[in-house]
Amino acid sequence: MPTFTAPDGTELACHVRGDGEPLVVLPGGPMRASRYLGDLGGLAAHRRLVLLDLRGTGDSASPEDPASYRCDRLVEDVEALRVHLGLERMDVLAHSAGGNLATLYAARHPRRVARLALITATPWALGMPVTAEDRLAAARLRKDEPWFAEAIAPFEKWLAGEGDFDPAFAPFFYGRWDEAARQHDARGDDEYSDEAADVYGSEGAYDPPATRSALTGLASPVLVLAGELDGGPRPELARRAAQVFPNAEFVVQPGAGHFPWLDDPGWFSRRVAAFFAGSTTPLPTAE
Repeated sequence: MPTFTAPDGTELACHVRGDGEPLVVLPGGPMRASRYLGDLGGLAAHRRLVLLDLRGTGDSASPEDPASYRCDRLVEDVEALRVHLGLERMDVLAHSAGGNLATLYAARHPRRVARLALITATPWALGMPVTAEDRLAAARLRKDEPWFAEAIAPFEKWLAGEGDFDPAFAPFFYGRWDEAARQHDARGDDEYSDEAADVYGSEGAYDPPATRSALTGLASPVLVLAGELDGGPRPELARRAAQVFPNAEFVVQPGAGHFPWLDDPGWFSRRVAAFFAGSTTPLPTAE
């Protein structure tokens, strides 16, 4: 397990899966340990995945200053990983809430990003929140599923702020509520840092106008991948987020939820690997 030191002295860890050119992977949650990503549906057969455990999660140490869990402050942890890997430019894949960290990194260090894939990424950093209406609209697409009747009432209460997260509505986050999804969901309970998650998107983390302006200088190709059945973000919101990037392509994975590599591993890994296949570019001598 490789480790390296963040600028503030916090010891950070990453996990390596597969062989080939490195692909830096930023987890979601927010602030969920990277192990839930697995090998991203077989993507490790195409690239060497370098999965970062963000500070305070997984095998990374907790910082002395809890305020450093804020998304904009985590950008320099990603930059420290690039330096540790000895890369002039790097390919980056980010999932869910991690898409905001990747977006802020691309805005601050545009010449350090070769290619960027945002997977079912919630675009808070662009000033595009996921609404309760979005999530309910996606949930109602599942009305013919056998678990729907039991799941919808607690889901509506949670979205209204009247109840806690209930395992009964976990199926809404998966395109297929099969044994693989059940096992994936069951492993999630001990993978989060609640303290860090509360700080991640706190006041000051995002400045959407400044981020949008900075991204106009990002020449790197960007892939924005949405799940057809995902509620956060729904495909239409992901499509609008893609339009912020100067050189983006947008794709919807059929039948997928928030974890598309589980719903159709072959489709996901082939599509994402094809995007990154063109990532070899001349390396700049300076940022």
